[in-house]
Amino acid sequence: MERRTMLGAGLALAAAAGLGAGQAAAQAPALVEKKVFEGGAFRTRGGATIPNLRLGYQTEGRLNAAGDNAVLICHFFSGNSHAWGQVAANGPRGWWDAVIGPGKAIDTGRYFVIAVDTLVNVNVPDAGTVTTGPATLNPDTGRPWGMSFPVIAMRDFVESQKKLLDSLGVKKLALVAGPSNGGLQAIEWAAAYPDFCARVMPVIAAEIDAWLQGWLNIWAAPIRLDPNWREGEYYAQGREPPLRGLAEAWKIVTLQARDRAWAAQYDRKPAEGQDPAHRIGDRFAIEKWLDDAALARARTSDANSFLYMVRANQLFLNEYPSLAAAMAGAAGRWLVLPSPTDRVFPLEGVREFVEVLKRAGKQVELAEVTGPLGHLNGVAGMGPQGERIRAFLAG
Repeated sequence: MERRTMLGAGLALAAAAGLGAGQAAAQAPALVEKKVFEGGAFRTRGGATIPNLRLGYQTEGRLNAAGDNAVLICHFFSGNSHAWGQVAANGPRGWWDAVIGPGKAIDTGRYFVIAVDTLVNVNVPDAGTVTTGPATLNPDTGRPWGMSFPVIAMRDFVESQKKLLDSLGVKKLALVAGPSNGGLQAIEWAAAYPDFCARVMPVIAAEIDAWLQGWLNIWAAPIRLDPNWREGEYYAQGREPPLRGLAEAWKIVTLQARDRAWAAQYDRKPAEGQDPAHRIGDRFAIEKWLDDAALARARTSDANSFLYMVRANQLFLNEYPSLAAAMAGAAGRWLVLPSPTDRVFPLEGVREFVEVLKRAGKQVELAEVTGPLGHLNGVAGMGPQGERIRAFLAG
């Protein structure tokens, strides 16, 4: 099944990282098939029932007889399951294609690799994303769920993925990994199913504390302030979606996910043809770039799903009284990969997380992903970590 895929912010990461056409052509990525998991009724951790769970996913490699050579790759906030390879021959590479594929660090010749579109995925307008969330039709009403969709926690991502893995015959994960929101899912997996996860690799992720919960609230605020949001009731024919509020939300996310080193290219520059020193309505170059990028992203995503994804992140490890309690019984082997210039998960918070793991007796390795993109180094800058990942899997 060939489908166009859209990763929003992730689509331009290779270009932003400075990868040229010659490098991209050096090794043709694998063609992967987008599949759909029909999971039937799904009961959320909050006690609600979703009658028709549907999630998109992709796989490569073969599951061994023991069912224990599987690797689960979880995606970031704005991403989907296109983590490696190409869905179409001339399409973009997956966002972790640098480290996943035949002969790469996560070798699909050795491992059975799976990536899944989460519940409430923001990329609902993209034909290459299959998810169940507020934009899905409620079979009881024949209309989109909107804000009546059940609240989804990070643990629900894990449980819906577990349902898929069980259907595929997976008995144990050799590795669960992912960047940002994907790293949070990996940590949640390690707490929920410690014996199922041999190794855990959270990248650019640590704890969601009150400070980050507050930032997530700021991400969501512009959507709720847009009069077109209508308390989530904007799907009906003739109604305009809250595009302006969603664009402002993506603008906050986009800038926080990058770094000063990246922004330096716009220092002191006005937008072309603009004069901010004399006209208050004129913009600087950084403002125009952010406005254009955020509006393009808003046109390819769903505002209600954004709000649900924010809440899922705020409900990270919400079934445990503390991070220490969650990690006390978690899986034992960890490779933690922060970015030293991360403005979403600052390095100090990652180090505190690592100390919690060590106090719980876990075997922890720590390495940094570097580059000019801040938080996004954990998506676009993974290539140099290949040998470290390969050694972690072999150990």
